[in-house]
Amino acid sequence: MTEQIFMEVKDNIATIFINRPEKRNALSFEMWESLNEYVEHCHEDRAVKVIVFRSTTEEAFSAGADISEFRTRRSTAEEIITYSKVMADLEEKIAKGPKPVIAMIQGFCVGGGCELAVACDFRFSDSTGKFAITPAKLGIIYNTKATKHLVDLVGQANAKDILYTGRIFNAEEALRMGLIDRIYEPDQLEKETYAYAKMICENSQMTVRGAKKIINHVLHGGENDNDEILQEILESVTSEDYKEGVDAFLSKRKAKFTYS
Repeated sequence: MTEQIFMEVKDNIATIFINRPEKRNALSFEMWESLNEYVEHCHEDRAVKVIVFRSTTEEAFSAGADISEFRTRRSTAEEIITYSKVMADLEEKIAKGPKPVIAMIQGFCVGGGCELAVACDFRFSDSTGKFAITPAKLGIIYNTKATKHLVDLVGQANAKDILYTGRIFNAEEALRMGLIDRIYEPDQLEKETYAYAKMICENSQMTVRGAKKIINHVLHGGENDNDEILQEILESVTSEDYKEGVDAFLSKRKAKFTYS
């Protein structure tokens, strides 16, 4: 049986593929569980510096959760809680995990697929991108964490537009809203996405991960360094990466950072 979720690691970049083209990558409960497992593995693997989510088909990043399961997997309150927890755990691992995550989007990015992308640090789309978040079409209320991720990205007016209407909109509008960060032509998306990921890989991972933690701290109301962040800042200025970065700058050479 062909794996519906699989991963490849190359040059410190882990690519997690969504592979259910016959269903426009509709995500089953088991696929959500697999995504959780792969992301957790990436955070624990010292060889992985950046994670990329992408599809094996150009037609869709993901059309969302598999609605055909709603009568079997989400028919009772207990089942809904279990299903929602798996999705929420994945979003938490992506948004608050230490490593940068990029969603590389082609075609439909709808419902749970868009929710997955919104949890990522970056969303790069080609010009075929089509976006929607559709709980209003199903009688579902979007949870607080997922709604906060959306509001943080696009602001409350755009979040209301997206959630109240459930309408599909194109990549250009998604960019104007702030839902995505870049648009490329289809033949350039892969090249540009991995070039960007490589640029992050070449920098100090101590800095990158510290920056992600502090940005999350700010997004959740932080205005000053807490004890944990202050300790990490102090440790950074005595690290090998700091010594290498300063020496490389003064020597006018490219730094070779070792923190992982």
